[in-house]
Parts: sequence; C-alpha cells; structure tokens
Amino acid sequence: MTVMLEAKEGKIAEEMKIIAEKEELPVDLIRRRVAAGRIIIPGNLKRRDKQEIKIIGIGEGLSTKVNVNIGTSTLVVNVDMEVKKAELAVKYGTDTIMDLSTGGDLDAIRRKLMEVAPVPFGTVPIYQTYIEVARKKGSPVHMTEDDILGTIEKHLKDGVDFMTIHAGIRYEHVKKLRTIKRVAGIVSRGGAILAAWMLYNNQENPLYKNWDYVLELFQEYDGIISIGDALRPGAIHDAHDYFQMAEMVTVAELVKRAWKQNVQVMVEGPGHVPLNEIAENVRIQKALCNGAPYYVLGPLPTDIAAGYDHIASAIGATIASAAGADLICYLTPAEHLGLPNPEQVKEGLIASKIAAHAGDIIKIGERAKKLDLEMSIARRNLDWKKMYSMMYDPEHAKAIREQFGPVGLSSCTMCGSLCVYIILDKFIKGED
Repeated sequence: MTVMLEAKEGKIAEEMKIIAEKEELPVDLIRRRVAAGRIIIPGNLKRRDKQEIKIIGIGEGLSTKVNVNIGTSTLVVNVDMEVKKAELAVKYGTDTIMDLSTGGDLDAIRRKLMEVAPVPFGTVPIYQTYIEVARKKGSPVHMTEDDILGTIEKHLKDGVDFMTIHAGIRYEHVKKLRTIKRVAGIVSRGGAILAAWMLYNNQENPLYKNWDYVLELFQEYDGIISIGDALRPGAIHDAHDYFQMAEMVTVAELVKRAWKQNVQVMVEGPGHVPLNEIAENVRIQKALCNGAPYYVLGPLPTDIAAGYDHIASAIGATIASAAGADLICYLTPAEHLGLPNPEQVKEGLIASKIAAHAGDIIKIGERAKKLDLEMSIARRNLDWKKMYSMMYDPEHAKAIREQFGPVGLSSCTMCGSLCVYIILDKFIKGED
C-alpha cells in the first residue's frame, strides 16, 4: 500500500506525524494534502530500511526544501570527491540529493552515495540507459523500451526514493523543433536523449507510451516520480514558449493519471525565466497540475551570470519560493562552466537555503519569521554563541569575525567600540 493510498483511506502514517511536528501543522492537514497529491513524502523505505532516512514533506503549506545535485561526468570521474560532496551537502542541511552521474561504474557510484547520504535520494535513470546502450550497441538511439524501463526498476530496487522521468516530451513537440526555432534549443540532457531517440526511430516517447507501466513500478516500491521538464527554457528568451507550455499541458495529464494509481508525483521546471515571469510560472503550474508540488531548477532570471549562477539562481529561487514553489534545485558557481568541486557545492547549497527561507517568510509567514526574530534578539544582545548556532556556516562566520585577529570587545571589528549596542547600553544603564 502506498502512502498516498493510506492517506486517502484516512490512515495517518508515522512519517506524517513527524512532518506535522517539524512544520508545526495539524497532522490531519498533512494527511489530507498527501491524499490530494499536494504534499509528497519521499522515502523508498521498503528498500532503504537499514539506515535512518531524513523524513521530510514537500508541498503545499510546508517550508521550501532544497535539493543538491552531485555526480560524476563523462570527463571527470572522482568517486571520493562525489562522496565528499554528499557528506558536505548533508552537513550543511540539504533536504534531498540527486545523483546525476554519467561516468564510471554508475551502479557502484549510486549505491556508495546512498550509503553516505541519509536523505531522500534521487536519480535520472535515462542517463544510465543512454551510457550503457551506447557502450553495448554503439549508439544510444538503439535503446529499447525494455532498456529504459529496466533501468528504472533497477534504481527502485536499489532504494532510490525519487526519479526524474521525462515523460512529458512528446514526438509531436520534437518534430516542431524543425520549424519553430528556439534560442537555446533543448537544454535538458534527458530531453535531448529522448528527442534524438524519437527523431531517429520516428516513434512516441517510450516513457509517455508506457506511463501506466511506469506507474505500476513506482506503486510497487512507493517511490516518487519527479516529472522532468525536458523542454524547459535554457535562455530567458525561450521562457513560456510553445515547447515549455505544450510539455506542461502533457505533464498535467500525467499527474492526474498518477494520482488515480495512488503514485506520488512532483513536477519539474522552469529553467531560465525573466524575473517578472517567475511568480506567474509557479501559478500556472499549480493551476494546471492541481497543486502538485513544484520542483524548480533555479530559476535563472538572467543568462549572463556564469561563475556566479548560484547568486542569480538564489534571486530567482526567492521569488519562486515566495510564490509557492516547493523544492529548490540548487545551482553552483560552476553552472554552465564545469563539474562543481565540493566547496562550490557548499556555496550553491547555502545560497539556495537562504533563498528558500527568504521566500518562506512570505509563503508561510510567522513559522519562518520566528527564526529571524531569534537572530535579531541575539544580535541586539551581542550573543555570539547564539548567533553562530543559527548561521548556515558558523565556522565561516567566525573566521570572518576574527580575520584581523581576536576581537577584544563583544562587538565586531566593523564598529568596534562604536557598536550601537555598546553605546546605547551605557546610556540605558545610566553610565558615564
């Protein structure tokens, strides 16, 4: 029985109680929204029962969560580095991790990363299918439906909690790429793989065609489908064009079919989107998909921030979070440039966590703002122990405060003895 079916039958799972306590919400509200598909609880606990998995909820009325992507590339295969990234991501508070590996022993890498990452863990199985078919048959266009579906089932058996499944891109969409031009074309790797397959074989997307069977697999393992945004815009000039919107309409259909089979889903999007269109994008997705959780990459509101895309992404993510996005996929300073190193993973994660919280101040209000109140009181009291405990990276903050040597006062070195709280404290106490 899936979590969604349990919720529909009025049963309250232990995970729902944990989420209700964390989020300070009534447990029956959580249950009702899980039943309606508006909250998902990622956790392939049938397979990942040997370790403690972080229990989280993603969806309506909950705090915005953050995902970290890690994994090897075809050019850089350093498993130890990927393990370090996973460990850093967990240390600095990621809610989920996705393994996007394309180089090396993909099965071994995935299993190793899951061992060191006790958080909901996601993959993109079409990558592995592409790599393995290319090795065996000389070209990935020779993938069969069984190749694709077999990889999905293998990941589920390994205990993967959620997977990006690019079922929304249709053959009719791909054919129109020949006549309707895009600035950036298809920037999704999964989308490009499937588009090439469809054009070569003159057939419908096998994931769309076999959607009912995909649902059967995820129903068996109670995994979560993250419906991929294969036609997301890779340039702000492509935002909300025919391709993005056509795919979203198909995705809305797939969401409804998944719910009928009691399979939990979330929807991915939107890529590169101008700042003034981000909130509207979230509203459109929520309306079309009946409130299904929205997992956003970025969004990136500009195309010229390479080297600092984690900052550009945080700007877009703040708007998306405030508008109702549920899960933020971080970007690192290495986006558009190369595979990120561990420090860049940390920078990207913290930038996205700041963005998610800033959005939550608008989206969930006082439940988020109370943290800011605690920090402000600690600052007013010059309570550095408390301040450090609330910071995203206490070690980094302490190093900055002491970068010119030990601080002799309770203030920082910016104001020193002219710290407003030191000055006011003397007068309030009546000292000369």
